[in-house]
Amino acid sequence: MFNTVLFPIDQSREAMETASKALELARSHDSRLIVLSVVQPDRPDMHDPAAVAGLLEQARQRFVDAGLPCEVVEREGKPAFVICDVADELNVDVIVMGTRGVNLEDDSESTAARVIQLAPCPVLVVP
Repeated sequence: MFNTVLFPIDQSREAMETASKALELARSHDSRLIVLSVVQPDRPDMHDPAAVAGLLEQARQRFVDAGLPCEVVEREGKPAFVICDVADELNVDVIVMGTRGVNLEDDSESTAARVIQLAPCPVLVVP
């Protein structure tokens, strides 16, 4: 059912906690797993190429250690738009992502809320 799973990741605790759900879903459907990091020029903590490369490698290694190879993709731009563009470009079947908010309906600035609005596929949001 889910041939390709997209797992957007940032440096938040929620993103790393969501990795187990992405792994579980990809493994149970024998899916291709793609880990995405979005470099944000307006955020110094997510613009450092070394930090982003380290984050992607940490996520990739976590999946490889669990026996599931994955691809890594790094793009630049506004996270919600880039996530949806990559999902469309790579013909993704589901996006698995965490959220910091409790009520996505009231948080229009939330990346997860924006992805839900724009995504070309289902979005699994892990609280």
